[in-house]
Amino acid sequence: MLLNYSRPLEIIGLLRRFDVFLTENLPTWAVLAIEFVLVGVALLTMYAVLALFLIYLERKITAFFQARLGPNRVGKYGVVQSVADMVKILIKEIIHVNKSDRFLFFTAPFFMIVSSMLTFGALQFGEGLYAVDFNIGVFYVLAVSSLGIIGVLLAGWSSNNKYSMIGAMRSGAQFISYELSAGFALMTMVVLSGTMSFSEIIHGQAYCWNIFNGHIPALIAFIIYLISGHAETNRGPFDLPEAESELTAGYHTEYSGLQFGFFYLAEYLNMFIVAGIATAVFLGGWMPLHTPFDTLNTIFNYIPSPIWFFGKTLFLVFLSLWVRWTFPRLRIDQLLNLEWKYLLPINMFNILIMVIVVLLGWTSVEIIAKIFN
Repeated sequence: MLLNYSRPLEIIGLLRRFDVFLTENLPTWAVLAIEFVLVGVALLTMYAVLALFLIYLERKITAFFQARLGPNRVGKYGVVQSVADMVKILIKEIIHVNKSDRFLFFTAPFFMIVSSMLTFGALQFGEGLYAVDFNIGVFYVLAVSSLGIIGVLLAGWSSNNKYSMIGAMRSGAQFISYELSAGFALMTMVVLSGTMSFSEIIHGQAYCWNIFNGHIPALIAFIIYLISGHAETNRGPFDLPEAESELTAGYHTEYSGLQFGFFYLAEYLNMFIVAGIATAVFLGGWMPLHTPFDTLNTIFNYIPSPIWFFGKTLFLVFLSLWVRWTFPRLRIDQLLNLEWKYLLPINMFNILIMVIVVLLGWTSVEIIAKIFN
């Protein structure tokens, strides 16, 4: 049974014609410069719009869980509330902190936003809709996402505030610990896929998503990745670095105005990035769900690939918010015990199981192929 999921979107064809037009009329360096600038502007615009949408989404979902309305004044159903808050934060005064390391204090937010932006650029939003596609995409994401912790540590240390320093140290310990489990979970799926390229991982799930293809080891890796990714974003119940009842606002206590806005944006987009990577590696990315029923597959194939990607990703974002507003905050010892005593050993054993599954050809795709052949 052959399923035709390769239906280029009209916008992709338009972009290709634009590239041909530039190539025919300009030198190569000018074409590259123009296209790089346009891609950067598109990513920054999408980054900002997604952040505003996620802020509004969280407020509405939070209100639902707490049996209240949420934003409902600015615009219909409060949809313009996030835009109003953005304007407010842009015009607020940046307060200068006495006896702080001014250079590092102003540099820290840029580490956060640049790290988040570099990771965001590696996501594949649909068929052909991506900025970069490295053959070591998973390794690239793990590398650049780790830069954010430098901004957190610099923010805590340079603020000359004991609460900020405690929050930064907590965040450093938490991020470095859970980065291991997130990395091992992704490596488990790299073993299953046989590649680190996101495009090849997604195309390899054309007929069966990895979470089904890899059986129980894939499901375990999926759950561990969601827990670890949630912990890396410093969101409840793993929000110890920003524990309001203990540390005011944690490592960004002394920040205000646009500088605080950078931390705020990065936090929300990191939540989306974690969900987007999980979608690409475990849930087929922009690939539709394929079933044994041809009629259903035909209907699914008509749904544009970006809708599949954003639908899956927003579902995982909803799960993240559900967890945040359901469970109480952990203590720091409980948080680290969960990683080092439970998640990491399970993860290391799980990757060995996945190696055995792949070597013996026990994946769902291979089993089905053997049955029909």
